Amino acid sequence: MTRSSRLAGWLLSLALTALGLMLVTFLIGRVMPIDPVLAAVGDRAGADVYERVRVELGLDQPLWRQFLTYVGQVARGDLGHSTLTARPVLEDIARVFPATLELATCAMLIGTALGIPAGVLAATHGGRWPDHVVRLVGLAGYSVPIFWLGLMALLLFYARLDWAPGPGRVSAHFEGVVEPVTGLILIDALLAGETEVFRDALAHLALPAMVLGLFSMAYVSRMTRGLMLEQLGQDHIVTARAKGLSEARVVWRHALGNVAVPLVTVVALSWANLLEGSVLTETVFAWPGLGLYLTNSLLGADMNAVLGGTLVVGAIFVGLNLLSDLLYRLLDPRAAG
Repeated sequence: MTRSSRLAGWLLSLALTALGLMLVTFLIGRVMPIDPVLAAVGDRAGADVYERVRVELGLDQPLWRQFLTYVGQVARGDLGHSTLTARPVLEDIARVFPATLELATCAMLIGTALGIPAGVLAATHGGRWPDHVVRLVGLAGYSVPIFWLGLMALLLFYARLDWAPGPGRVSAHFEGVVEPVTGLILIDALLAGETEVFRDALAHLALPAMVLGLFSMAYVSRMTRGLMLEQLGQDHIVTARAKGLSEARVVWRHALGNVAVPLVTVVALSWANLLEGSVLTETVFAWPGLGLYLTNSLLGADMNAVLGGTLVVGAIFVGLNLLSDLLYRLLDPRAAG
């Protein structure tokens, strides 16, 4: 297969995935038990107003025509207007997404920094107590509801021990002190030279990032353990040990080096899961990101915001999947063959 044909296939796959994502979000909007017209005009509006708005929104058209209109709007970057904020949904998402990106990225770094060593430790001590401990922690990270873990973390470290600040992104007296440039408050605070704001924002970020980081660590450690167990049984590892190489060199250089490429995909997928799965964590910690925005929009029957946010989250997940696949092919030429 030539490079041009592979590129054409990749672009076709991307187009079909995007079309499928838009179809799913469109259908969600049609099966939700919320009347978008009623949400826009209110329950006190007369029948003539209701019908006029219904026609303006194109809801009197056949479903296939509504879908084509929806695809055209999305292609132009038009996700509609929020009924809660009266602003374009895309503008709202651009405003709140940096907070989610900051939280998910810090959680991913924590999960990766702890998960990879934990997975290696479990694989090299298979069947012994370190392996059992890592697997137990991973099971807890998967099994414990994230909202319950967040509430318990707030109860213990904020309410009882007073080690962490309360919910929110910064303390109330620091609100509006730093002018948003990147939207990432840690970076913006450093750019503005506001070290006190930076320390306060970092303190607010620590607890929700660690809660999400436990979820990420569970996934990364489990995948690392599986990859390492498979690698440690390979002939080249047996040969390296027979040559008298130290166990640390065999494990960390030869075995881990050979699973580094698939681990890139694991970390990318973990990051994507955190970006789309931080809804409950943001709600518990009152973190002003995309998750809290979607929750408030759903409670307020703001379907344009809900569908726009869902579409953006899906696009991010698909994009990170494609990026991880591209990195895999670049780092491992055998995969491109």
